[in-house]
Amino acid sequence: MRELLIAGAGGFARETAAAVHAINEQVPTWHLLGFLDDNPALHGQSRSGVPILGGLDATIAAHPGAAVVVCVGNPRNYTARKQIVERLALPADRVATIIHPTVAAGAGCTIGPGSVLLSQITLTADVSVGAHVAVMPQTVLTHDDVVHDYATLTSGVRLGGDVTVSEGAYVGAGALIREGVTIGAWAQVGLGAVVLRDVPPGQIWVGNPARFLRSAQLQTV
Repeated sequence: MRELLIAGAGGFARETAAAVHAINEQVPTWHLLGFLDDNPALHGQSRSGVPILGGLDATIAAHPGAAVVVCVGNPRNYTARKQIVERLALPADRVATIIHPTVAAGAGCTIGPGSVLLSQITLTADVSVGAHVAVMPQTVLTHDDVVHDYATLTSGVRLGGDVTVSEGAYVGAGALIREGVTIGAWAQVGLGAVVLRDVPPGQIWVGNPARFLRSAQLQTV
């Protein structure tokens, strides 16, 4: 079993820890050491029975053999995952990919390094998921979909065939994306939205049918 560190200590990090536990029940794979967080007030606490060991940089350096998966980001700051991955600049052999054992991936599907796929996700055929992508439970990606690096697909999203989700885009829970549509880089699609046409980069679209709401206010760390 290889040592594993989860960067982050919020909801997504705890969900990833649960996926690690499910993986280990099938085939012992990971020795989860703990969560990492740069907030000193959290150090020494635990979440879901897993300790918060310390800050990212120092703790990763103290465990040179451990793999790391970055599990941060939310609708208010969905740029954070990319920024932390780039800050850590870990070699490929230290980047963990976590795929819940209930994920169903059909022929021709690929999943990039550092990505996390939670429970009951379906990839039907020839789906490409990039690096450091977060896919939440019960999401369906159908034939020829392409999900680029750092994108987030939250619970219950449904992508029609030949959809492109560009770098860093965030798709809210229950959203439906029509076949052939492109979601632009760092765009955000709201909860339950029905997207019938392309969403330009850096915009927030909501509703049924989805329409422009405002430009995204992207944060830096």
